[in-house]
Amino acid sequence: MTYVLPLPARHATGPRLAGGWCRFDHVAMLDRGAEAQIVPAASVPDAALAPLCETRPPIAGVPCDRPSIMGILNVTPDSFSDGGRFLDPDAAKARADAMAAADILDIGGESTRPGAVEVEVEVEAERVLPVIAALDGRRISIDTRKADVATAALQAGARLVNDVSAMRFDPEMATTVARTDAHICLMHSTETPATMQRAPRYDHVLFDVYDALADRIATAEAAGIPRARMVVDPGIGFGKMQSHNLTLLRNIALFHGLGVPILLGVSRKGFIGTLGHAPVAADRMPGTLAVTLAAVAQGVQMHRVHDVAEMAQGLALWRETGEPNGPVWN
Repeated sequence: MTYVLPLPARHATGPRLAGGWCRFDHVAMLDRGAEAQIVPAASVPDAALAPLCETRPPIAGVPCDRPSIMGILNVTPDSFSDGGRFLDPDAAKARADAMAAADILDIGGESTRPGAVEVEVEVEAERVLPVIAALDGRRISIDTRKADVATAALQAGARLVNDVSAMRFDPEMATTVARTDAHICLMHSTETPATMQRAPRYDHVLFDVYDALADRIATAEAAGIPRARMVVDPGIGFGKMQSHNLTLLRNIALFHGLGVPILLGVSRKGFIGTLGHAPVAADRMPGTLAVTLAAVAQGVQMHRVHDVAEMAQGLALWRETGEPNGPVWN
């Protein structure tokens, strides 16, 4: 199989990547075990070029023609960065109010950090449902692997299911989403949170993750979920070592070839602490912003972060000073 990696450039005049803010004139044609071939985008067959260029529909009402922010709201006692801080519904509501700049809020009642253990459905639902009810009027994503939790959250008003297992953990998840008008984020991971960081191995992480996500998209379509209601996430830090994470981030534009929007979650993750010399998770906002802006330059549409106000400020400055196809004469 040949993989087509678009190469966005600031002053490119070629097609718009995923109908968004980046353009590209060239692509890298990639094959396992072969050297990359850089060719003009105009020379790529239409069938391979079309998924890279087609305008993406909104994600649960959030437009994809600009970078957007998903605010993280963990109502758990053990999440790696903010566990225990927002378990109380009033505290969660105050946190949501502080993330007013977020386009959508991702509410989770089960930690999926490396080493985390599974939470019972009833416990997870009891954590998230009061918060969803308190946030009536906000766009809500439910961060869960469980169909029963997703069902309850969607009935309470959530519009997106963010499933870190890409529907592998609970076989009922596909039919649960298919019978609603909800969107689903299919994230790549290996094993479970409890075991995923035990020496993960890949033949080639970029191609292996791409192929796995393509398979999950096909599974979702077979279950009756239209592609227009799907988002993919390469799963940075989920069954990946630092070298895997960096390979995926440097080449994340490849995933536009799947024909759906991309969600990226790098906020405060361990590799940022390692490379940025920030052992405390709360001190990793600058590194998170740097990685996010690098992904924005590759056309990634949605960014899941803890530090919403800071990210919104960074994106505002990026739009004014560094947008890839912005004016150069002012």
